[in-house]
Amino acid sequence: MINFNGDILANESKFLNHNNRGLRYGDGLFETLKVVNAKILFWEDHYFRLMSSMRILRMDIPMEFTLEFLEKEIISLIKTNQLESTTARVRLNVFRDAAGYYLPENNDVSYVIEAVEIENPFYVIDESPYEVELFKDYYVEPGLLSTLKSNNRIINVVGSIYASENEYDNCLLVNNNKNVVEALNGNVFLVKGNVIKTPPITDGCLNGIMRKQLMNVLESVEECELKEESISPFELQKADELFITNVITGIRPITKYRKKQFEINVAKNIIGKLNVKVRLS
Repeated sequence: MINFNGDILANESKFLNHNNRGLRYGDGLFETLKVVNAKILFWEDHYFRLMSSMRILRMDIPMEFTLEFLEKEIISLIKTNQLESTTARVRLNVFRDAAGYYLPENNDVSYVIEAVEIENPFYVIDESPYEVELFKDYYVEPGLLSTLKSNNRIINVVGSIYASENEYDNCLLVNNNKNVVEALNGNVFLVKGNVIKTPPITDGCLNGIMRKQLMNVLESVEECELKEESISPFELQKADELFITNVITGIRPITKYRKKQFEINVAKNIIGKLNVKVRLS
């Protein structure tokens, strides 16, 4: 079952038409949420990112779109799908609901919520081989729009197909300045000695929720020095570790890039601290 503007519909329901602006122009935003035992992890951060993104895209925010209202809608769907005692992946999609061409006739919005069951209520380190490569067919444009979790993810789609065709587990995206920005499905962190780097938002990386949580964790680790700095592709093969972060998997270590094999010591060290943060949130 899904939630469309507050109505619970069957998954196979045909409730969107050819005028949908999310389909026609990618005129929408989404949040990917992890819900454990009917609790939304990092919900306030997700909510305020969504509100900020809607303002940037000049969408009208309905009066009822409060933190409490959307949380209630999400949890209601979780219970409808009988997922309240397990772990679920939820997608909250907001799109401009108006006729028009590039110029919408108004800035009203609609929303869709969907939920599926997943494993692992807590974050664990997957130590299996995980190889990445640079995706250089197309580049990320540095700028504010690139930091939004919008429906415009075509570079992630094409990059994922490229990775599959070439038997890579993931790819790293680069921007017009040829700096590493992020992975196809999350932010990237590089470890060299006691320095941990992640690209700054100004480079065009997604303003990730897990990125924010992990940066907060790392700032409290005395033996690590956290830096928000651009990462050159030349740094990758000199790194001790590389890992990807997102809300669903937490931390995913990269084990190989070209001929370079990476350690996973730092990732193992901080995963416990991340889980503590989850329990306290």
